[in-house]
Amino acid sequence: MHKQLDVVRKTRTAILNLISDMSTDELNKVPTGFNNNIIWNVAHLIAAQDNIFYVKSGHPLKNIDQEYFDAYKPGSKPGAPVSADEIERIKQLLFSSLDHLELDLETDMFANYPAWATRYGVDMESSNDGLNLLPFHDGLHFGYMMAQKRVLRSGSTLS
Repeated sequence: MHKQLDVVRKTRTAILNLISDMSTDELNKVPTGFNNNIIWNVAHLIAAQDNIFYVKSGHPLKNIDQEYFDAYKPGSKPGAPVSADEIERIKQLLFSSLDHLELDLETDMFANYPAWATRYGVDMESSNDGLNLLPFHDGLHFGYMMAQKRVLRSGSTLS
């Protein structure tokens, strides 16, 4: 097991705990001061993970289809409301996608990982760099989700 994936699993478990008492409507509502909603952030984690490892290395999407990827890729924004059934699917993908990634890392699927730079200016030169980026990325979006929930539940805005 990769330590980074253990950190990501723990972060994603905390995300599930954060949203466990939230309704479908709350998960779909874009809080004042934000460009997206909580369920977009959750789903984005999976799209970003597939992008970092599969798309960037020239492999087909692994855990999601193109429509899902386009809806939640970096730079996208929430579209139609996400149904309760789709929310459950997203929750399952949080962990099944990590299981698939771990297997693919063990078979050295990303041996020819090309160099690229993230929007944060981080140079990515190997799948190990992707593994180091993933906990940061998930943690960043977890922070957004915590702030969004606070705004939704307080009825106020961030200042």
